[in-house]
Amino acid sequence: MGLGIGRILNAPTWEDLKSRLVSAVILGLVSLALLMIGGWAFRLFCCLSGVIVFREWARMTRVSEQGLLFSLARWAFYASLVAFLSRFNFLSIVILVASGCAVALVDIRRRRSNWLVGGLAYSALASLAPGMLRSDDLSGLLAMGLVVCVVWPTDIFAYFSGRTFGGPKILPAISPKKTVSGAVGGLVAGVLFGSAFHIWATGGLNATIVLFTAALSVLGQAGDFFESWVKRRFGVKDSGSLIPGHGGLMDRVDGLIVSIGFAWLVGILLVGFDHPARAIFTP
Repeated sequence: MGLGIGRILNAPTWEDLKSRLVSAVILGLVSLALLMIGGWAFRLFCCLSGVIVFREWARMTRVSEQGLLFSLARWAFYASLVAFLSRFNFLSIVILVASGCAVALVDIRRRRSNWLVGGLAYSALASLAPGMLRSDDLSGLLAMGLVVCVVWPTDIFAYFSGRTFGGPKILPAISPKKTVSGAVGGLVAGVLFGSAFHIWATGGLNATIVLFTAALSVLGQAGDFFESWVKRRFGVKDSGSLIPGHGGLMDRVDGLIVSIGFAWLVGILLVGFDHPARAIFTP
């Protein structure tokens, strides 16, 4: 969920642990650097992430076996990324929605395309959502910073709280090691760190922001459960093998994908497509 702290610390040997730590640090630093730079660099990074997530999703769910429908969805997704890079944000969404509806309608009788359409939506959250939320202004940087300051502490403290206090499992059929105490510890940490970031950025805090950080924390944990459920549904251990010691990119950013997607959608509903982050931080 954003950091994969459990995967790092549960390494069977020191060599595995070292490999996982190095991978996590490098990926984290590169991501943060590009986030701060913004502009074309971050947009290209988002597009690359989306392509990787789409490929990992296709591999896990085996939607690539759907032939022509898969080709239609894949090229439509690529077209939406091109529109996004060209700063036609609304057009990129239109392309995705139209292609998703087309795939669903063509396959309406067999209903085999649900996972393919789901892959389009999930890949959009992994690429378009962070790119559009970041935009090129300070409010975008702060909004992304807030999400990171919620999701990463949630991940870390959920792991250590669960290991320390134990107790009842949340959804043992999906994720056998995750406990209620871990979820609560992660939630508290996410709210505290997110609130502290907001105070640092703006000098103030209100109940709406506290509730917003709580929602980000809960959804980050839900994103972790969701990917675990998908992998169990298709009998897959990891989404891929891109990152040494961690598996695929989805295994690392599952919580961030859902949390950033939520912040992006809230911003769109409140202030529109152009600068959704301004619903969270007013310039």
